[in-house]
Amino acid sequence: MSVPPTPPHDRAAVLCGLAGWLPPRVVTNEELSRRLDTSDAWIRSRTGIGRRHLAEPGQATSDLAVEAGRRALGSAGVDDVDAVVVATTTPDRSCPATAPLVADRLGLTGVAAFDVGAVCTGFVYGLASAAGLIAAGVAERVLLIGADTYSTIVDPDDRSNAIIFGDGAGAVVLRAGHADEPGAVGHFDLGSDGAGEELIMVAAGGSRQRSGTGPVALRDHHFAMRGKEVYRHAVTRMTASARATLTLADHKVDDIDRIVPHQANLRILHSVADDLGLPTERLVSNVGSVGNTGAASIPLALADAAARRTIHAGERVLLTAFGGGLTWGSCLLTWPALARTDHPHHTGGTQEP
Repeated sequence: MSVPPTPPHDRAAVLCGLAGWLPPRVVTNEELSRRLDTSDAWIRSRTGIGRRHLAEPGQATSDLAVEAGRRALGSAGVDDVDAVVVATTTPDRSCPATAPLVADRLGLTGVAAFDVGAVCTGFVYGLASAAGLIAAGVAERVLLIGADTYSTIVDPDDRSNAIIFGDGAGAVVLRAGHADEPGAVGHFDLGSDGAGEELIMVAAGGSRQRSGTGPVALRDHHFAMRGKEVYRHAVTRMTASARATLTLADHKVDDIDRIVPHQANLRILHSVADDLGLPTERLVSNVGSVGNTGAASIPLALADAAARRTIHAGERVLLTAFGGGLTWGSCLLTWPALARTDHPHHTGGTQEP
């Protein structure tokens, strides 16, 4: 389906499709407790997480991304785009990028395709990148997918991280439109602090480690995070970024109907809402049912909220995220009336357990 070009001086990226997908395998706290020195009560008290979805052996990030992408295209009622952007920390391979493979499997031959690596801020960075392609007139429509399989990099015997992370993919379709339309994406705040790279890291596998001559410990191939320091940075950075975005838009906190933070853990989400002075009723969260899904977390939370009709057309929505790098970012949009929204998993929604 062809789309008439929007005049360059008035171009904005407008959200017109949304979907998520979770692998069918569910791992509960009780299952983890039988293997790790933990309990359902301990996990819930510290993270608010009750279960998470994990990919099956042999299932890669691209497999999840293709499922979410296909559903998002269906939600938008389109079968073609001009670009595919995949935000991920767990690409299928270090080379090449995962996005071209995803595009090919979706039948989107010849389109621009690239990955965005900003860890858990990846979806917001990807949203800014996709919006830039549209604003510049490079693309009329963009498929943006946040997808991660943290189970491939988290040590399953690491209690501190194995209880937090899950696998999943969420996707949106953006089309060229006007800045005053519902669904128009605008007013971004993005930032980074590379001095904090060691707070969230997979030490091995990149050129830094491969260019060295010393032995590589097995733990260096696994995801590592300094939880207490990350907690402090996450709350501080997301709160500050959210406020900066509101200032750019000339909005007050009270103008926001829904805030959708990166679904790191429930304590962080509540702390961000509290620091902003937003009641928890305005907080969109599904972390209790899916865990921390990295770059997939914000679109999965949006897809879940849309399917459950807890987010409504016309509401002002604030997205904010924090991740490794360190990176952070926020974005504002007015929620559109989407033609179709499905639950992220074929067995039903991701209602908090």
